[in-house]
Formats: sequence, structure tokens, C-alpha cells
Amino acid sequence: MIRISQLKLPVSHTKEQLEKKIGKVLKSPSASFSYEIRKQSLDCRHKNDKMFVYTIDVKIKDEQKIAKRVNNNNVMLTIERPYVFPEPGQEPLSCPPVVIGSGPAGLFCGWYLAKAGYKPLILERGEEADKRQKTVEHFWKNGILDPDSNVQFGEGGAGTFSDGKLNTLVKDPYGRNHEVLKRFVEAGAPEEILYQQKPHLGTDVLIGIVEKMRHDIEAMGGSFRFRAKVTDLHFEKGVLKEIQVNDREIIPAQVCVLAVGHSARDTFEMLYRRGLYMEPKAFAVGLRIEHPQSMINMDLYGEEENEFLGAAAYKVTHKCENGRGVYSFCMCPGGYVVNASSEPGRLAVNGMSYQARDSRNANSAMIVTVTPEDFGGEGPLRGVEFQRKLERKAWELGQGKIPVQLFGDYCKNQTSTALGEVVPCMKGEYVLANVRSVLPKAVGDSIEEGIRSFGKRITGFDREDALLSGVESRTSSPVRITRDSELLSNIQGVYPCGEGAGYAGGITSAAMDGIKIAETISKKYRNF
Repeated sequence: MIRISQLKLPVSHTKEQLEKKIGKVLKSPSASFSYEIRKQSLDCRHKNDKMFVYTIDVKIKDEQKIAKRVNNNNVMLTIERPYVFPEPGQEPLSCPPVVIGSGPAGLFCGWYLAKAGYKPLILERGEEADKRQKTVEHFWKNGILDPDSNVQFGEGGAGTFSDGKLNTLVKDPYGRNHEVLKRFVEAGAPEEILYQQKPHLGTDVLIGIVEKMRHDIEAMGGSFRFRAKVTDLHFEKGVLKEIQVNDREIIPAQVCVLAVGHSARDTFEMLYRRGLYMEPKAFAVGLRIEHPQSMINMDLYGEEENEFLGAAAYKVTHKCENGRGVYSFCMCPGGYVVNASSEPGRLAVNGMSYQARDSRNANSAMIVTVTPEDFGGEGPLRGVEFQRKLERKAWELGQGKIPVQLFGDYCKNQTSTALGEVVPCMKGEYVLANVRSVLPKAVGDSIEEGIRSFGKRITGFDREDALLSGVESRTSSPVRITRDSELLSNIQGVYPCGEGAGYAGGITSAAMDGIKIAETISKKYRNF
């Protein structure tokens, strides 16, 4: 196979133009070949000459001769190395593995275990995706929160109500990243996610995908239980024996995968009481910022709309004078700010978009890293309490509605009384307030300095009527449940997994960690 890199074409090119360019680069314009796009990125440094940049794998006759004849550093021979799931081990299993949580980590761990013949049982405290969607929409409309089925909990995890970003910075020598994308495509995602530089799915597409994966797992021998909250684990001499569900039901368990997500605070507390080793970890907190999407498009594309590129996305970072860093996170082009609360009397926000990314606003989190030194208190769960204090303030400020503030008022530390040209795109009710009052001073000051800095890079980013809302507190897990070289906790049979356990940061990396845990279980145990 021949790999061509740095192949450039205008963003409006056709399939025929791409194929013609491949033949030209290989100096084989009339030869028959097949190809696969491995990567597509956007080069818009020149606004009037925006280009897609491709990496293409080509299968063609006489590949070695062609590669030698072309003599181009961007054309080279390559070997495809497919992902291989390990063969089952020899240690017997007395009962099927139990996966706690059906977010990306749990779902992918369950899929690969089911495919390998382990008949996993997946326990989910929330509802099935379609029921969960109705529950969440009811909350956004009426403010009635279900603590077990909401934006954070339920089939698909927190990522179901997000932008559905699939890019990751995790190094991947084993091919798990591509496996995740392939599974998504097989479950109904568009094929373009296999090669786009920043692929995304959107909430509307994700709901159907997680349902399809559930049906696949069930067809392969796995099973699901919804409204099944794990309330205790029972051990004997440091070895897992049983799982308690909903405070009453006991399920025998030899292997348990903890894929509980970053917001399972009551589960963290139970695990801590049960003696699982865990430690506080750094995460980030801040606010959501909204701008007109047309403004972002104009700055990045040089035009307010482009039919070939869709809504523009940005990524910005700044090192503040106080030594802290502020950066954009979970940027949602054409998206919505959503009430993402999961505990009564506490309010958190997140960003979400649909596949079309067609709302009038762009939003992203403006966040600042906080470390255990910032949390106060003692013990490994002090980051959880830090989050809760911020969310309590945000809830009290808006009495359950999302508090919103114009950036100009934020800089003056005063309550906003009227909107400017930017009108919120939100899921859930909102109220004008002084959002800055929710944040620790160092965080609030860093965000102001950061937004001022970003205004020098993106025209209008620091406009007076840009909207800030909060609090963004669920960026990643505030704890890490430690695991050893065999990916086990200090309790034999318990495998911490994914974002909630502190080993991932987003849909794709969580799914990859789920696959990694499934591989580890397979290497050790016999299937059924």
C-alpha cells in the first residue's frame, strides 16, 4: 500500500478531482487503484484559498515500482496493521463480568467483552437513551431534576448530551482509536469521522448510536439493567464477591469494571468507605462563553458562512500573570449551553450541539486548572466538595436557573440587567446575574485576562455583550481511583475504567480505555 501525505485540494473539490489528483501524484493517471482517506485537515491560513489537506492510502498494482519512480517524500510504502483483540486466557470465571456504567468506557468495554464471548452484564443507574432524552428535556422545560437520569447519568453517559467530539490527544500504537471510530460508523455514524481532523457526532446522532451498540451487545450474549444503581460492593480478604444494586439486590461478581463517569459522587463516596485507594486530582473550572457563530466564522474563514466547512471551531490558550493557565474547552460550534446538573440544589452547565451545528451561537468553556492545593479540606474527595460549593453558589444565584452575565458587566463585577446583541442559545431557563461572584478570585481574574487576550486573536471575542454562564465544573473527574500494572484497584477483581476513574478525558479516550480493560480481562480469563 502507498501512503500519500500533504495532498491539497480546494475545500469545494469533488470526488473526481481528488481521484485525479491521486493519479497525478503517483504519475499513474490511467492506472486502476482503490484508496482510503486516512486524515483530512483544514488549512485556512489564506482565507481566499482554503484547502483540505489529505493523507491517503492507495492500493495499486506495482506499488514498489511506482513509489520508487515518484521519488517524493510525501509518498511512501506502508503496511496496514489491523487491530487484534487478544485470545481468551485460562483462569475460569464463575459468573459474567459486571460493567458499572454505560457511558463510552462501559459501553465499549461491554461490546468487546460480548464479542469475545464473556456475556457481560452492564448496570446503569439512569434510563435507556430514548427515555433519558425525554427526562432531560422535561428537566430543561420544567426544572424537575431526576438525580439518577439526567445530562450526566443514563445510557451513553455525559457525552450523549454534548457536542460529541471524537478527537483525542492520546497516543495510540495499538489501533484502539480507529477501532472506536469504526464501531461508531457501524452503529450509524457518518463515515467521515474516520478521517476528519476534528470529528463530531452531535447529540441527535449519539442517541441512536448508543442504542444500536446496546442491541449489538445483547445480540452477542450481553445484558443490560437500567435504573440499576450500584450502592455497595462486598469483599472478602481483599477479593470482590458481590455487588449490591438499589440497596437491596445482591449480584455475585468475580470481575467488576468501574466505568461510573466523572459525576458519580455518591459512588465515589461508597468506594472510599469500602477502602478502594483513590487520590484527588487536578481538573478545571470556569464558565461558558457565547458569541454569534457568524462572528467566529468570519474571523476563521473570512466569511460568515461556508457550505463546505460548516460552523467554525476555535481553540485558544493563555498563560496568565498570576501563573495560571486559561483555555477553551469543549467548544461547541452552532451549539447550546445546557443545564447539566445532577444533584438537587446545585447547578452545573455544559455545552451541546446537534449534528448540523446550526444554532446561531458558538459556545465554549473558559476554564482554569485547579489543583488539590486549591480545594481545601482533607481526603481524596475534597475536589468533589470544591465542585459542590461552586455549584451550590450557582444554583442559589439563579434559584435553579442558569445565571448569565455580559462580559462587560463581568469585568465590572456587577449584575447584568439587559442583554446586548447576543441572545442566549440555552437548554434550560436562564436569568441575568453576576456570575463572577460564583468563582474563586484567582479563577475569575484569570478568565477575564484570558478573554481579553483571546480578543486579540479572534476579532470580537472580548466584545462587551459576549455572554458568560456558569458554573462549568464537570470538565473531568476530581478523583483518580488508582490501578496497578494489571489495571486492577487494590481490591482483586475491580477494574477502574474511563473518565470517572481518572484515566480518560472525553468520549474517544474513555472508549479506548474501555477497550483496554476488556483486553486485560480477556487475556486473564476464559470466556463462556
